[in-house]
Amino acid sequence: MHRSSVPYGPDHMPWSQILMSEGLADGFPAPISDPVFDPCTVYPPEEELPDQKYQLLPSGLTKEQRRKALDDLDEYLTRKREHMLGYQVNQDMDGYKADLSRFMEHHVNNVGDPFRSGGYKPNTKVVERAVLDYYAALWNAKWPHNPHDPESYWGYMLSMGSTEGNMYALWNARDYLSGRALIVNPTRPADGMLYVQGQVTAETFAAEEEKEEAERKRRNALRPVVFYSEDTHYSFTKAVRVLGFQTFHEMAMSEPRYTNANPLGGPWPMEVPSLSGTESSADGPGEIDIDKLATLVEFFAKNGHPIMVSLNLGSTFKGAHDNVGAVCERLLPIFEQHHLVEREIEYEKGKKDIRRGFWIHVDGALGAAYAPFLRMAEDNPSYAHVPEVKMTEFDFGLRLPRVGVPEEPPVDMISSIAMSGHKWPGAPWPCGIYMTKVKYQLKPPASPQYIGAPDTTFAGSRNGFSPVILWDYLAKHSYDQQISGILRAQRLACYLEQQLKRVSNTIGVDLWVARTPGTLTVRFRKPNPELVAKWSLSSQQVVMNPQEKKPQKIRRRDYAHVFVMASTTEEKIDALIKDLHRADAFPEPVILPITEPVPELLDEAVPLALVPEAGRGFE
Repeated sequence: MHRSSVPYGPDHMPWSQILMSEGLADGFPAPISDPVFDPCTVYPPEEELPDQKYQLLPSGLTKEQRRKALDDLDEYLTRKREHMLGYQVNQDMDGYKADLSRFMEHHVNNVGDPFRSGGYKPNTKVVERAVLDYYAALWNAKWPHNPHDPESYWGYMLSMGSTEGNMYALWNARDYLSGRALIVNPTRPADGMLYVQGQVTAETFAAEEEKEEAERKRRNALRPVVFYSEDTHYSFTKAVRVLGFQTFHEMAMSEPRYTNANPLGGPWPMEVPSLSGTESSADGPGEIDIDKLATLVEFFAKNGHPIMVSLNLGSTFKGAHDNVGAVCERLLPIFEQHHLVEREIEYEKGKKDIRRGFWIHVDGALGAAYAPFLRMAEDNPSYAHVPEVKMTEFDFGLRLPRVGVPEEPPVDMISSIAMSGHKWPGAPWPCGIYMTKVKYQLKPPASPQYIGAPDTTFAGSRNGFSPVILWDYLAKHSYDQQISGILRAQRLACYLEQQLKRVSNTIGVDLWVARTPGTLTVRFRKPNPELVAKWSLSSQQVVMNPQEKKPQKIRRRDYAHVFVMASTTEEKIDALIKDLHRADAFPEPVILPITEPVPELLDEAVPLALVPEAGRGFE
């Protein structure tokens, strides 16, 4: 077998020589492949952690090499933790090592539904259920979980962060609105005025609609459309693509009747626009534009489409909170007018149930963990908390009266919520929670006998350590302590904003300092690469005047931001501010011209290309 002479390993010994020294001569059959290049020369270099030290050899590493590599890794992560400011991650892990390291001795797998034990007994589902109940109470859900009560909550702890929760919400909403079978199917009889498969019967329609339009609505009744703002996390677009869920833009471009009918005027936007600032939405607060959302939703609801809307509670870059309550108040009359509050669905041949034609999801990756405590502080005078803006109602307690039908019960507006556990509470790895109601649960594709329980989750095998981490955090932090923690973080965010404005005045450079009121993040002009790396700053380039026709006049800005998390201290902020006073902290030019126009979509582009990509990690 041919052996490469590529230098490899900690001692830069050729691969062939390594194999020879370990008794794997050229003629010895070994089920391995040779390296084409030395990985240390082709992977992105990390000066503080050289790849060479971590390359794995057929013989493994010596005890001294392994310990030195682990010590260096620990020192590196400790150093980065002390300077972490740019991302929505709580770096405070004090206490986990002392109390929970013993659980590293166990393989813990919470495979399948958290409310069914199943055959794999080394699990922490009892702990998981306690954590889920805790957040069910905070989010005004009906608890404890009761599989026979359609209004009861259901959820599970994620092995990923809110990316998995958002993906599950999209999957859940897509299949629910498309008429797939549910775990619990309502048996309420139709009254003759409900939609049949999302469309009023022909007799009911005849007086007010042309038959052609009625037929189009019938066809669209199981074709849901998803809406989300341009400030939504990039992973949401990935999930939309994976699931084949059509955005309103993709639907508009694929339907000739819609293509030139944008109710906002001009070309269809890729996502729902956010509120604009002085120049564009790029310098706006990051909240979804409710007027534009309602206009877009109205267009598709009028054409018979079920609607999914995803709203942000702590957006990725600006930390913005969409006004969930105001969105729901604006959309409910639209849903009622177009028969989307209740409709009859045939989910299997000859089997029907009554369900809604809309789904509102809250991506609370950051905010869903602390928003309940901000609302408690607002309602309790003892905290003397005067909010910059009142925290929106966002959870399962958000119920609105039917318009013009006071005798009917209020409509519960929120269908699902996702939250990341590693962001505000803090965990050593990504984790989170997805929560919905029993009445929205889909029947799982199969009930595998292998695990002894229905697999209603996304991943199947799930990390059983994460529930222990969150349980420990919640056990150690009372409501009062969590209220104090979020109020402290908001005060520090205001402090950071003031300090950055002082830097701007001192050095005589406009740093474009901005903070959306009530949020935990401050954005400012991106400093030099050394400081970006030192403080792990997240950065983003934004186009300030995208409507400009002449490319040479289009301007862009490179922003960075700091998220003030529970692990952020005033001392850490002061150290950053000191670095930003350096003469070389902000390289010129301040404003960079865009010299090339944005390419137009090709006529022959496939519909998949219509999924929004700009600013979503696909560049």
